[in-house]
Order: sequence, then C-alpha cells, then structure tokens
Amino acid sequence: MYTPRLKNTYKDEVAPALMKEFGYKSVMQAPSIQKICINQGLGKGVSDKKLIDVAAEELSAITGQKAVPCFSKKDISNFKLRKGMPIGVKVTLRGDNMYDFFDRLMSIALPRTRDFRGVKASGFDGRGNFTMGITEQIVFPEIDIEQVREINGMDITIVTNAKTDEEAKALLDQFKFPFVKKN
Repeated sequence: MYTPRLKNTYKDEVAPALMKEFGYKSVMQAPSIQKICINQGLGKGVSDKKLIDVAAEELSAITGQKAVPCFSKKDISNFKLRKGMPIGVKVTLRGDNMYDFFDRLMSIALPRTRDFRGVKASGFDGRGNFTMGITEQIVFPEIDIEQVREINGMDITIVTNAKTDEEAKALLDQFKFPFVKKN
C-alpha cells in the first residue's frame, strides 16, 4: 500500500529528532503538520465569472482535490461587490494528499520560482502556523503554461499542532523546508 514519502520521513526521522531536541517524553507530544490550506483570491472574478471556474480547475489539478469557490459575505460598493458573489477559491488538504502536495511544493514548485533563494521565515503567526505566498501558479508542473489565461498567485498556510513558532520552525527545518539561510 502506498504511503507518501514525507509521511514516512516524519515517522522515522522528524518525530524522533524533535523529541530529542525539545525533550518530549512521547511521540504524541512532537509537533506535526495537521493540514495545508491553499487560497486564491480573485478580485477580477467579480466582473468575469469564468475566472473563478478556471482558477478552481487549476487549483484542483495542482492539489489533486476539488477546489471550492469562496463567496463575499457583504456588499462593498467601491469594489462593485455584492453579497454572495464568488471572489476566490480554496482547498484544505489533510492526510496523504497533504503530504504529497507538501513534497511537490518543496522539491518541484518552489525551486521553479524565478530567482528563488529560499522562503523567508517571517510567515509564522505566533501559534505555530506558517503562511507563505506564491506569485504564479505556473510553478506547479500540473499547470500547462499554454492553457493559462491569467497569472494568479496563491497563499499557502501550513497548519501545525506546535505550541510555539520555534517548534513549528524546527518541524519544517526537519522536513528540509527551503528557508532563507542567514549569513
């Protein structure tokens, strides 16, 4: 039976290393990745409804899971926005899909980003979660550049059960997440 590479890495290497580093007595105390949330905000979706459908298709292809549209919660006249209009798409990944996406993100997509030198470690929120932005969806190999109508960015949030940012950073470091090296 198939198990993702990073899931095995977590069990065999990451969890024992974190237990040793932070002095946990049980494997259950070691922080782990709970879910990965991917969001695409599409402000232009207000005027072009097809943009939301295309973005949902692309995000579904990238993640391997169906993307759902997000709708506005209130009217904002300055943006010609009405309550209930689609303004973005989102996906929440858990389990094997999450580990597969995380692996592709680290090993394929991020290195394909133009002028990539690493991800800044300033995206932690104080509760052990890490958020980063990608400016182009075309860094993922699942997207055919010839078919892309418009370049869109996305926000990727890695939700962990770590109590502090220090523990979450240690968790991602153990996975060899490409943070910017300090000189």
